[in-house]
Amino acid sequence: MNRTWWKEAVIYQIYPRSFMDSNGDGVGDLQGIISRLDYLKYLGIDVIWLSPVYQSPNDDNGYDISDYQAIMDEFGTMEDFDELLAKAHERGIRIVMDLVVNHTSDEHKWFVESRKSTDNEYRDYYIWREGKDKKTPPNNWGACFGGSAWQYDEATGMYYLHLFSKKQPDLNWDNPKVRQEVFNMMTWWCDKGIDGFRMDVISMISKTPEMPDGKVHDLYGDFAPYCIHGPNVHKYLQEMNAKVLSKYDIMTVGETAGVTTRQAMQYAGENTRELNMVFQFEHVESDGKYGKWTDEKLPLPTLKKTLSRWQNELYGKAWNSLFWDNHDQPRAVSRFGDDRPAYREVSAKMLATCLHMLQGTPYVYQGEELGMTNYPFKSPEDFRDIESINAYKEWCQEGSLSHEVFWPCMLFKSRDNARTPMQWDESAQAGFTSGTPWIAVNPNYTEINAKAQTKDPDSVFHYYKKLIALRKETPVMVYGKYEQLLEDSEELFVYTRTLEDGAGDASQPDKLLVVCSFCDYETHFTLPDEFVGAPCLISNLENTYDRKDITVKPYEAFVLYKK
Repeated sequence: MNRTWWKEAVIYQIYPRSFMDSNGDGVGDLQGIISRLDYLKYLGIDVIWLSPVYQSPNDDNGYDISDYQAIMDEFGTMEDFDELLAKAHERGIRIVMDLVVNHTSDEHKWFVESRKSTDNEYRDYYIWREGKDKKTPPNNWGACFGGSAWQYDEATGMYYLHLFSKKQPDLNWDNPKVRQEVFNMMTWWCDKGIDGFRMDVISMISKTPEMPDGKVHDLYGDFAPYCIHGPNVHKYLQEMNAKVLSKYDIMTVGETAGVTTRQAMQYAGENTRELNMVFQFEHVESDGKYGKWTDEKLPLPTLKKTLSRWQNELYGKAWNSLFWDNHDQPRAVSRFGDDRPAYREVSAKMLATCLHMLQGTPYVYQGEELGMTNYPFKSPEDFRDIESINAYKEWCQEGSLSHEVFWPCMLFKSRDNARTPMQWDESAQAGFTSGTPWIAVNPNYTEINAKAQTKDPDSVFHYYKKLIALRKETPVMVYGKYEQLLEDSEELFVYTRTLEDGAGDASQPDKLLVVCSFCDYETHFTLPDEFVGAPCLISNLENTYDRKDITVKPYEAFVLYKK
């Protein structure tokens, strides 16, 4: 197995709009991020993944880009970005940009030109089709953000494809000019000195040319078989690697919804010359009651089975990305832990233990290191996320569900749960802004904030800090082989990590035992003989682990280290 810096790194995702506002307009910005770099350095992270900061009309909070080589006015200027990059590098922190190239904004100059006529030079930069008629799109596909995936355009009497918002037309990657435009833009950023790309929905860039109707789920046909892992996706990524990625010492991670372990080995295999790793979503995107929408937690055996399969099948062949939440997922402690006051901190620490001890590169989403929770939304008017707004409209206002039935699902799964402002201190608006924030601050900021936690050695923050430090000095945490124990347990997630060459002696490998309780009651665990008397590397509760039979407290986590 090749050893590289990005395998050993811990990555911190910043959602700029909600991280830190420096000028009081209620929107986070680049100078705000700069002002908090010392906080991130103190936490110990190695890399910042920066969600999009490019010029955008903000239909989808920056994931609709109108100019790839300009900075969104709300966030600052290119000079601000250059300062951020330089000051992060001064602190030993790398910057990874969000690359959104499945689609652009409909305000991008390419699309503005494309829609003018059927024969202009930019027409084939996007995917245009004749409809069955003005009221009937080319096929029955539904868009991810609701409604049809096709938008009729009066100027030329044709439809364009948008797998997300109608203001996010899909690029035509089958056009070599499009690919070269993208590669030139990526090269420009790499030459500026960035350290890699997180590639938004990169598995969707190649579409089946025939574009047949999809199987109807809920309200529309499913485009997935024809647009995800399409016929030329690997060809195009290998071309990207050859023309851009291979020329720089950078990190790449692809968002690849619906990916299997076998497909991941192609996208991110040790020798496939495509990407370094992928994001898979099996553990966070289980089928809900109504599409993605549900208020039910994933049963622990199901969660373990999914994570274990990825740990086992990718070992030595491809690299895992490890995460509980991000800008598209609800808060981890509310979803997988227990956000009740009695258990919030201990379950947040448990989740951190469980994730950071797995094999792969861990990602920390802003506020996760504080145990930030889902927001207590009161009405649909509280939402800012286009997906949540459109879902409520489709299921409740235009569909068959009552508010009372659908609302718990919205509260549990809305992306806006992750997008409320970072909670810096107990002052007004949690220290995020001196103005009115673009989305409301969680009212629990007086109890959950960075200022209080950085001063408290027993806080969730300091637990994350310790885990990150341990990873840098404990190779078995990074490279050790995974093995699950107690597969059928509905309360405990238990696994080992083994590094055969940990001490330079294959007969005496480094080995970890990781025990995590996912329940709010006591359970019992019998230590394997080889770990009886082994020292405790980290734990989230006071307990002793020098006996064979252990009473595991609610949401307890501990790691024993045998050398």
